[in-house]
Amino acid sequence: MLNEFKDFIAKGNVMDMAVGIIIGAAFTAIVTSLVGDLINPIIGLFTGGLDFTNNYAVLAGDVAAGASLEAAREAGAAVFAYGAFLMAVINFLIIAFVVFMLVRYVNKVKAMAEKPEEVAPEVESGPSELDILIEIRDQLARQA
Repeated sequence: MLNEFKDFIAKGNVMDMAVGIIIGAAFTAIVTSLVGDLINPIIGLFTGGLDFTNNYAVLAGDVAAGASLEAAREAGAAVFAYGAFLMAVINFLIIAFVVFMLVRYVNKVKAMAEKPEEVAPEVESGPSELDILIEIRDQLARQA
């Protein structure tokens, strides 16, 4: 069983997957910063300073008016955190778009690398040997 496990780990796909997971974790931190530090302030600018992250509705419990989402959760209230969900959707859309652009770019590079050498345009050649023999046969048949 240990040998089978070693063979499994040594396969290229497992190592590729491990590298992908590590890069994905780092990429998630970058996107989180992008959304939290760059996109949220721009959205807030257009919405009059509104920060979606702290938008919530209290389902049960007592929460002071204007309290942050974190304060409401610490107070033990059941909250419907639609703002946090909206930011998670925005994060997902940004990640999906960036991954799409990355895959698109990689596919273009692969296509360029696999592009066959340019083939010279086919020059029109004369009739084939078979065409000439058929023509000779037809002429001989007409003369006879």
